[in-house]
Amino acid sequence: MQDIRAILAGIWTDVGGAPSALDAVRLTGSEPQLPSSFRVAAAAQASIAAAGLAAAEIWRARSGETQEVAVDMRHAVVECRSERYLRVDDKPPPPAWDKVAGVYRVRDGFVRLHTNFPHHRDAVCKVLNCNAERDDVQSALLHWDGEAFEIAAYAAGGVVAFMRSHDEWSATPHAQELAKLPLISIEKIGEAAPKPWPAGTRPLAGIRVLDLSRVIAGPVAGRTLAAHGADVLLISSPDLPSIPWLTIDTGRGKLSAYTKLTTEEGRRTMRRLIGEADILSQGYRPQAIARLGFSAEEAARINPGIVYVTLSAYGHAGPWAERRGFDSLVQTTTGFNHAEGQAAGVDGPKELPAQMLDHATGYFMAFGAMMAKARQAREGGSWHVRVSLAQTGRWLWNLGRIAQGLSTEDLKPDAVAPYIEALASGFGTLSSVKHAAVLSKTPARWTRPAMPLGTHPPQFPG
Repeated sequence: MQDIRAILAGIWTDVGGAPSALDAVRLTGSEPQLPSSFRVAAAAQASIAAAGLAAAEIWRARSGETQEVAVDMRHAVVECRSERYLRVDDKPPPPAWDKVAGVYRVRDGFVRLHTNFPHHRDAVCKVLNCNAERDDVQSALLHWDGEAFEIAAYAAGGVVAFMRSHDEWSATPHAQELAKLPLISIEKIGEAAPKPWPAGTRPLAGIRVLDLSRVIAGPVAGRTLAAHGADVLLISSPDLPSIPWLTIDTGRGKLSAYTKLTTEEGRRTMRRLIGEADILSQGYRPQAIARLGFSAEEAARINPGIVYVTLSAYGHAGPWAERRGFDSLVQTTTGFNHAEGQAAGVDGPKELPAQMLDHATGYFMAFGAMMAKARQAREGGSWHVRVSLAQTGRWLWNLGRIAQGLSTEDLKPDAVAPYIEALASGFGTLSSVKHAAVLSKTPARWTRPAMPLGTHPPQFPG
């Protein structure tokens, strides 16, 4: 298996990072950190270090000053479970899952339902013609084959996953298309003059980021860019459901505004904001955002020189390119839950000990955005960065397995405590995880408090 430094070097050089920059990185800690047969700690450390190094290299380009980037493995793992450790006025998180969400048997195996948003729960119950109660859902599912239910639920607007082994997943046409793609795709999509870096004392000072995302991966990317000084404006809609605890955890450092993209007024506002932004980071399905008029190509037409970052569940190529998904479902579909269950000796799926596909993908989004922005400043152009939960999963799988990794003891509170800081917010006092990438000259920090959705006007600071 590759060591952590080699893993990081692969991520860094695959998108054109100079190998010499890696000399500035100090990685501490050792595997395993969490109970898993997969290298979740390595994934956490490498993804966070990549984003931290990108910020340091941007600072070098802006100021001529080099600095060390230090990432401790345990701190990285803790940050990749940041929602678990968040406290608001010393209160712990509410239950993470809707009462119907979770694992169920079908005739030929297991399926996982993601029903935290009411419309997703309603879609599942419509397909099953049952009440939104676990016993009723289970009784109905025993009449279904898993893949047939998966197809029917998606067609109805639900989000579910049939549990596959990794071999079964790898044999699908979609997995074969994914295997042709890089971990992080950075593509030039238009011509534009280079945009000089604005004045500032932090790597991303003066850089304007539009964050159109929900749940974990996309919001983590925005939170990371904010930690390095970007002006991040989260755009949501009062018509869209959210998960409040995740909104708090990933809202640190951001402004938060409402804009309804389904109205002409909202679309005018968005066009104005795109015209003012340096980076647009979004988690809509490709055709959904295009139908609203805000595809990568349209954004580059509105604002030549923009960096546009696209997050998807299953990647931008292949028959599942338009399929909705969340970390827990991608784990189930692509073989992680099956493999972890086998390693644990259980009959059925077993989850990874962190939403690792979400968190690592969020750091890859931030990393890709910064690398593309640095390239834009050097050579011009408009750029499209694409990442997906499934491609991050493919990368994690290929890192290898840890024998007896599931016998590792989970982290106790005293092991987590050194990485927690207190921050004011619009919700109360937060006990939250500090950023794990420690830059020696430009320390990461959040200068804006997490606030309720829609608190601010839809505009960047002057």
